[in-house]
Amino acid sequence: MVSITLSVAEELKRKMDEFPEINWSEVARQAFAQKLRDLEFLREFKSKSTLTEHDALELGRKVNKGVAKRLREMV
Repeated sequence: MVSITLSVAEELKRKMDEFPEINWSEVARQAFAQKLRDLEFLREFKSKSTLTEHDALELGRKVNKGVAKRLREMV
């Protein structure tokens, strides 16, 4: 196993120190592994997609409009 060094904000470190029973290295390993799984999934999904960039942008606009409408109706 190799080692890496991470830098975190002082406030984040203070909050982490409130939970000394947590193995923060393991938390980081799990987060890295999950992020890699997500990226690999997206890469595979993208490789099989027939959507053009234009199609994707148009779909995103429609989704945003739908979400905005629902939120307005809730308020």
